[in-house]
Amino acid sequence: MEVDDRASTGTDATSVGAAEGDSAGSDVDSGQETEATPAEESAPPALPLDQVFEIAKNERRRNALRYLRSHEAPVKLGTLAEHIAAVENDTTVKAISSQQRKRVYVGLYQCHLPKMDDMHIVEFNQNRGLIELGPNAEQLYPYIDDEDEQETRWPQVYLGLSAAGGLLLLASLTVGSTVGLTPALAAAVSIAAVGATSAVHARS
Repeated sequence: MEVDDRASTGTDATSVGAAEGDSAGSDVDSGQETEATPAEESAPPALPLDQVFEIAKNERRRNALRYLRSHEAPVKLGTLAEHIAAVENDTTVKAISSQQRKRVYVGLYQCHLPKMDDMHIVEFNQNRGLIELGPNAEQLYPYIDDEDEQETRWPQVYLGLSAAGGLLLLASLTVGSTVGLTPALAAAVSIAAVGATSAVHARS
């Protein structure tokens, strides 16, 4: 009987040990499940064209995106507002008035930046007043690239054509007879040059 009790006791101990091992294994499995890393958040979907055009048609938003694109680090809202105010008033940051700065600051804070933040074009931290480009910003680049350059280049081209046409006409009236240059020919050349330039400008 004593042998049976000991055997029974040993069997019980073995069963308890096995049960504890199973429990420990379950705890380990449970711990592994808890420590599993969550899946990374997926990128926001691309914007439809109507939303891209809605953002790009506003000059203040385009100016904001150009400035943010030229700065890798997050930009302060006050700094951005001063830059845009200077651009809109065709002056320097030091020369803008407090009213001009405030008008741009309020417009950016209440309207433009929250709208672009909702579309993931910028990331706007309102509490800290910091802005940086978002994952959808690249969709706007084709509509803001080189715009300033184009706006300053074409007036210079037309001014140059006007000056050249005036000199050509003056030459036809003074020494034109010696080289066969008549005022009518000078006018025709000037008109043709302006027309060709206008066609190129329209296509670009």
